[in-house]
Amino acid sequence: MLASNYNPDVLSCIANLSNDEVFTPPQLVNRILDTFPADLWSDKKITFFDPGCKSGVFLREIVKRLDKGLEKQIPNRQARLNYIFENQVFGLAITELTALLSRRSVYCSKTANGKYSVCEVFDNHQGNVRFQRVEHTWENSRCVFCGAGKDAYDRGKELESHAYQFIHTKSPDEVFHMRFDVIVSNPPYQMGSEGGTRDIPIYQKFVEQAKKLNPRFLSMIIPSRWMAGGLGLSDFRRAMLQDRRIRTLVDYERMDEVFPGVDFEGGVCFFLWDRDNEGDCAVTTISGDDAIGPVARNLNEYDIFVRDIRGLKILKKVLSAGELSITEVLSVDKEFGWTSNFREPLSNPLI
Repeated sequence: MLASNYNPDVLSCIANLSNDEVFTPPQLVNRILDTFPADLWSDKKITFFDPGCKSGVFLREIVKRLDKGLEKQIPNRQARLNYIFENQVFGLAITELTALLSRRSVYCSKTANGKYSVCEVFDNHQGNVRFQRVEHTWENSRCVFCGAGKDAYDRGKELESHAYQFIHTKSPDEVFHMRFDVIVSNPPYQMGSEGGTRDIPIYQKFVEQAKKLNPRFLSMIIPSRWMAGGLGLSDFRRAMLQDRRIRTLVDYERMDEVFPGVDFEGGVCFFLWDRDNEGDCAVTTISGDDAIGPVARNLNEYDIFVRDIRGLKILKKVLSAGELSITEVLSVDKEFGWTSNFREPLSNPLI
């Protein structure tokens, strides 16, 4: 039986709003924050940025850690919180609704300067958790920034455009007119393409845009599909595998192990990118209750990433035999564009 004073964290049980607005459980957020150096939480000069705020949980948990870490440097708690809110935590919401929710999580008020806000320094309602409606830039029926289809997202002002501000600009440093030491987020994953026949990934654009800001640390939760496939992800996969600054990679084989009730094939992962330190990556694979690793690996060993270390051992053993690859032994199924797989017999075999 639960204690009578049990008070659950609302962000651990809030329902997802849409495919783009899948909220990150606080437990996962803290697993990610634990991968950062511990001394960040006692450094007054460190700035943190979430470019894809949904519930505000990343910023909320960061504030909690800074509140504790800066206690000796700024003994007065209200002064300490004011300093953290004004100088250290920043976010961009993905919709107007998630902006209100994020501010409620961070400032305890949907407006940063509201009556019940725990911050006293802002003279505007957004504070440092901002949302600005941005429109897509169409060219040949597709957005030049995110690739969204015009027929699906060219809509009126009464609907969200889903043109995320962070990736709809060539200069991301102009959004806040500053750079950041730490960027951490669970960005939107995909958009409907032209014709609505298939979804196109956009999470890689958040990663690429974040790298342009050259933070000290970068961590994002993204689908694991990039490791071996994915529409338009070849260049992104190549860049990720070749980047020796990715020092931690935690890969969940099933997405519902991280996001309960969410069905997304291929699993999900998070990584830690460390600008000033290169080397092998500590890879952990999680399948159900089994956690394999961390194992130090060179991500660029093959042209795709073999997720399971057990499978990697088998692959190396097979390759060590020096046999021809199956692609060198067998020809393609339709060499000349014709197939020999008859579905029905001929009515007259002599014709």
